This record gives sequence, C-alpha cells and structure tokens, in this order.
Amino acid sequence: MARGDFILFEEFAAAILNGAIAWDLHASDVIKLGIVDNTATEPVASASAPDWSDFSGNEVGTGGGYSAGGITIDNCTYTEADGVATFDGDDNSDLVQNGSGFEDGYWGILYDSTLAGNNAIGYLDLGGPISEVAGPIVITWGVGGIFTVSITNP
Repeated sequence: MARGDFILFEEFAAAILNGAIAWDLHASDVIKLGIVDNTATEPVASASAPDWSDFSGNEVGTGGGYSAGGITIDNCTYTEADGVATFDGDDNSDLVQNGSGFEDGYWGILYDSTLAGNNAIGYLDLGGPISEVAGPIVITWGVGGIFTVSITNP
C-alpha cells in the first residue's frame, strides 16, 4: 500500500449489497476521518465488522488543530451515473502547522459518526509518521471521488 491509497473495508462493501447498513446519506450525517498512530494493529480491508471504536484507542493526540474523533468531511455526496456510484466529500486543510500538534499519524479511518455503531467505511494510508508540528496537513481526495462502486450486470 502506498501513501494516499484509500481502501474500503470489505465488511462495508458487503453491507452496501445486503442492506446491513442503511447507507442512505442525509444532510445530517457526519462523516469523519479519525487519525491513528502505529501503536494499533495496521488496518486491513478484511477487518471483521470494523467501527471507530476498533481504532479510537490509538487516536493521535489533540492539542494542535486536531480534535478528538477526527476531521469532519464536509459536503459528502453519494451519487450514481452510468453504473458507477461515487462517494465524495470536500478536501480538508484544517490541520495547520501547530507546535502542540500530533507527530505520529499513520492512518485515517473514515467512518459515519451518525450511525449508532460509528461504522467504519475504509482507511487512508497517510504514509506516516505525519506531523502537525512539522507543517500543515492537507487531505486531498482523488478527482474521481473518495471511492466508487461499479455496478456490473451479468
């Protein structure tokens, strides 16, 4: 895996298909990217029923520009066109350089903080350690969205 790769959790992909998660974005849903250090087990796509609580014990420290629970991803959308469903949200530049910030970010865990279980969607390889102390951190999603799901009919 390389810095900047976003990987969907397989459980999340299965939940979309079988309706286990009511993945129906509403304007009130709050999607977050929680940043964790490398003292936790590295996230893997095959994690069983991942949620934010699986990772939050290894969340980076607060004190700089990072708040507990993570960065809110604004203006999330889930659209479909020509057999491709796309999830997207705004890029984020809230993590400005801060001498009191964290210095040990390795992964960003994308999760829906609105759902009761804080279901995890996927994770972003930050190529850590990244540091607010060293400079600003900008999260820039791909031009094609955060992730896509292609629909193929037999």
